[in-house]
Amino acid sequence: MYVKTACGFTHSLRKMLYCVSDINLKFTVMQITSALVNGSALRFHLPRFLCVRHHSSTKLFVTGLSYDTNEPILRDAFGQHGEIIEVKVICDHVTGKSRGYGFVRFVSETTAAAARKEMNGQILDGRRIRVSYAHKGERLSLPNNS
Repeated sequence: MYVKTACGFTHSLRKMLYCVSDINLKFTVMQITSALVNGSALRFHLPRFLCVRHHSSTKLFVTGLSYDTNEPILRDAFGQHGEIIEVKVICDHVTGKSRGYGFVRFVSETTAAAARKEMNGQILDGRRIRVSYAHKGERLSLPNNS
């Protein structure tokens, strides 16, 4: 995808920049800012990580899970909202207990949207969970234990 403008951001570029927060975005933002300050036309290839569809995903990111929550519990809780393809609770390698977050992938975007709306803020295993769309390219940065 190419973006060409001389006097500001196009609607699609604004939308993509709004949806992405990534350290790799710094160079692209510097290119855009420089071109706009100098009044020159922008013409560059947008990195693939910028081309993410906003709120149109079948995969949900679930946080706030109890450390006792496992995949069957998560599947049962979300399964009432539609057909699920995959459930993954991220676990600690040493203890095998949940790290407090996981993913649920639905068959369709419609069922994922309904599940996100209904399950966000609900109590599961004694904890209030938060549900959002999972986006490719987002990474969880963990602190060093050294």
